[in-house]
Amino acid sequence: MKLVISSSELLKGIMTVAKAIPSKSALPILENFLFVLKGNTLEITASDSELTMKTSIEVENAEEEGQIAIPAKHLMDLLKELPDQPLSIKTINDTSFEFSWASGASTLPYFPAGDYPPFTDMEESAVTLEFPAQSLIEGISSTIYATADDEIRPTMNGIYFDIDTESTTLVASDAHKLVCYTTKDVKASEKASFILHKKPAAILRSIIGKNAENVDIAFDSKNAMFRFDNTVVVCRLVIGKYPRYRDVIPQNNSNIMKIDRQQLLNSVRRVSVCANKGSNHIKFNLSPNSLEITAQDLGFSLAAYEKVPCEYEGDDLSIGFKSTFLVEILGNIDCTEIVLKFADGTRPAVIVPSEEEEESEKICGILMPSIA
Repeated sequence: MKLVISSSELLKGIMTVAKAIPSKSALPILENFLFVLKGNTLEITASDSELTMKTSIEVENAEEEGQIAIPAKHLMDLLKELPDQPLSIKTINDTSFEFSWASGASTLPYFPAGDYPPFTDMEESAVTLEFPAQSLIEGISSTIYATADDEIRPTMNGIYFDIDTESTTLVASDAHKLVCYTTKDVKASEKASFILHKKPAAILRSIIGKNAENVDIAFDSKNAMFRFDNTVVVCRLVIGKYPRYRDVIPQNNSNIMKIDRQQLLNSVRRVSVCANKGSNHIKFNLSPNSLEITAQDLGFSLAAYEKVPCEYEGDDLSIGFKSTFLVEILGNIDCTEIVLKFADGTRPAVIVPSEEEEESEKICGILMPSIA
């Protein structure tokens, strides 16, 4: 292998896929980047066996095609210290390559590309769809915080993609809160679904650029592939049946409160300072056009209350919540005014942007009540 490439472009490329490099692996080869030079295109691959990422870069000068596995940490550390300039990469024998720049050079070991795990191919039965890039980022951002860390129920540790003929809904839940994000921009000829673990979901959110238009998604019974710009991400799916989330969403909620989202969020944060640190319990006391938020910790003689202006129609109602969960939902819904709907004080509350908001039909949060 012999090529010349821009140091900044190479650094950008390896940092795109570096999140797939494991800190320690039972397979030492996975602690390397796989470089494959074909024509004037350099493909860089990183993998931890569960997640594989590949990106392509156009090189300035390719003299000799080839493929080698390069130690990831050494390469990243070296590139971060170099200013932008042309770099020359060439193999000098069967085990070493030279990495040279304007004022110096470094000799590093490389390993046979044949030892690197092969790139995962999708099954012929794979479902394909096109997802607007910014909608995918928004959907992941709107739901990922609601995923669980549950060893017994691994399906709760990811985002459920519920794909229908009219729309697609991303769902996440930890059994205490549930969040749905729905977009009508993505639909399929027939119903399909998959569960994306939160680790690759977070990586996708961080590497899909603002200029990306669409993400091409293909998934089968075991894996999903995301393709955008010059990058491909393949990850193992969470296997299992996701709970019937629509059955959890309460209907016929006759008690409705409309309130400024930021004002409610700030009030909950203030009052919850005096809540019991174990339960984080706060209580809403609702009456026509009136909301009082209270909290207390009898063990430390702490108590607080705050009255918040709102529009409320319904019966007098008292309902408790875990403040940390409520803060998460309110902090992750991007709107000015929010609507909370209650059936009574014992059933989950529905939290949605008000009908005047652009996001009103996209986001829906469900929060279970708590007991002090």
